[in-house]
Amino acid sequence: MKKLFTLFAAASMAATVSAQTVTESKTFDNFYVGINGGLTTNTTGVRWMHNLNPNAGLRIGRYFTPVFGVALDGNAYFSNKPGESRGTFVREINASALATVNFSNWFGGYKGEPRAFEIIGLYGFGWERTFNNKGFDNANYLTSKVALDFAFNFGSKKQFQAYIEPAIYYALNGAGYSGLKYNLDESRVQLNAGLVYRFGNSNGTHNFQIAQVRDQAEIDGLNAQINNLRNDLNGKDSRLAEKDRQIADLQKALDDCNNQPKTIVKNVKSETVTNLQPTVLFRQGKSVIDPAQYAPLELIASYMRNHPEAKVEIRGYASPEGSPELNQKLSDARAQAVKDALVKKYKIAASRLTTKGMGVTDTLFEEVSFNRVATFNDNAKGE
Repeated sequence: MKKLFTLFAAASMAATVSAQTVTESKTFDNFYVGINGGLTTNTTGVRWMHNLNPNAGLRIGRYFTPVFGVALDGNAYFSNKPGESRGTFVREINASALATVNFSNWFGGYKGEPRAFEIIGLYGFGWERTFNNKGFDNANYLTSKVALDFAFNFGSKKQFQAYIEPAIYYALNGAGYSGLKYNLDESRVQLNAGLVYRFGNSNGTHNFQIAQVRDQAEIDGLNAQINNLRNDLNGKDSRLAEKDRQIADLQKALDDCNNQPKTIVKNVKSETVTNLQPTVLFRQGKSVIDPAQYAPLELIASYMRNHPEAKVEIRGYASPEGSPELNQKLSDARAQAVKDALVKKYKIAASRLTTKGMGVTDTLFEEVSFNRVATFNDNAKGE
């Protein structure tokens, strides 16, 4: 029996290792319930095939890892061959607390769901009580069970398990009055078949799930990205405040412009004249659209949805800083960035949009930084 204890201690260590490969279980995950029944007879002193006693039982259990679990087993026994009849329908009951070890997962590893066939070991202790109406004293035993389940898993989610279980029960204190020991003459062998149902888990399955394991280098890399994002976020507030001020200035300039008397100029064609008012501002040397600049794009997208005949030309500009060649490329990129946003974000047909890089200008607005801009012109209605 010392070897048996050593086996289960090793199984517990293996279960700890296995637990590192699966996701964490919640309190009521990985429970199961089952029924079983079969035949039993004394291990020694009888003819097995002529002295078989039927039994039936219930099992409730939980796996803590794919290897290690516990179970509560209860069985009722219905005859007393080859002994004298006790005069009761149930001659005795036995309840056991068992440790379970899935040898298939221990030695073969857990693959994400139960195998079609598995071997599971069970070992533990229990209590047995006899019954009679013949005037005998009813006995109480301390019992020990050792068993192997040859299990077959099935169902769409492997939620069912059928098993065949050969087992041996020891009455550790003999007839209920002697000292504790494992003695074959005070034992019986049993062969049962059972059916188990695994309850659904919080992970959406009826079984364990493999955890995604990350190495230390990957964890360090993710932490570095988090720290970089935090540092970048710390500088956003001041930049956003500056953008808000620029937007307020631009809105004031736009309001002032709208409040001025309108002058109608006919037959004037200028590269800087546009017939749609919204504009998109850019940072110096950049062609990336800031989040605050999507409001004008919303207006243009709404206009084009309301005017399906509209054909809009997007004109990009750069302020005077830098070389003419660089600013020409920058104005092209700004116009293209605005077109891409209208197509991808607002689902405006690309065929309705054209772009044109206008290069350097300082004549659109008095404020130099306001000339880093993209403007819009509906060619379908003229300028």
